[in-house]
Amino acid sequence: MKYQGSCHCGQVKFVAKGELTEALSCNCSICQKKGSLLWFLPSNQVKVSLETPEVLANYTFNKHVINHHFCKNCGIHPYAQGIDAEGNSIFAINVRCIDDIDLDKIKINYFDGRSV
Repeated sequence: MKYQGSCHCGQVKFVAKGELTEALSCNCSICQKKGSLLWFLPSNQVKVSLETPEVLANYTFNKHVINHHFCKNCGIHPYAQGIDAEGNSIFAINVRCIDDIDLDKIKINYFDGRSV
């Protein structure tokens, strides 16, 4: 399947290809506050397009291994990028930013990121 999404104002857009059957709800200090539901994909399955490169901002914290990207204009966090345990480049798509998504059809797994 191919999914399209964006930040609220539409200046940060993405297309993700894969099977979206479940997402992760994390209670770490940033995910808890953002309310993100994350879908993890290899980087080669995601394409990002920006109205202008300057619209994208990045935030890191703790171990500084995940780049939490957000739109400087509307403040929405459509995705993050990082490296998985095997050293692969990955995206964490915020499922709430996918167009026309029915969250009731997605299994939500809970992760205790606060204790990691």
